[in-house]
Amino acid sequence: SHTIGNARCTRFRERLYNQSRNGQPDNTLDQSYASQLHRNCPRSGGDQNQFFLDFVSPIKFDNSYFKNLMANKGLLNSDQVLFTKNGESRELVKTYAYNQELFFLQFAKSMIKMGNVSPLTGYRGEIRQNCRKINA
Repeated sequence: SHTIGNARCTRFRERLYNQSRNGQPDNTLDQSYASQLHRNCPRSGGDQNQFFLDFVSPIKFDNSYFKNLMANKGLLNSDQVLFTKNGESRELVKTYAYNQELFFLQFAKSMIKMGNVSPLTGYRGEIRQNCRKINA
């Protein structure tokens, strides 16, 4: 689903400036792309500046996102690792980059599957005030 959307500078700044807590950028990030990102995502400030998750076709649902990952131009580290950290996911990225129709087909199937997930309701679930934490 990251073929369309944005991320704020705060979500990927560490990747640009201090990925491994050593003051260095992520070495899997394409340097020319990193230079473009540096312009509007400085080391400090600009926290709310937004960037397209897919800079090639930001408002079109297509497979450019996967092509970006293959070129080491994934905006978020959590996206780029789909190509850099695991052979199985790397093969999926390649498959979707080369076969847009298959991506469309499998995305549709996944959305149907997610739509059939029954959420917990009443006392069995909760609506989180902060999606990253269980309510206190």
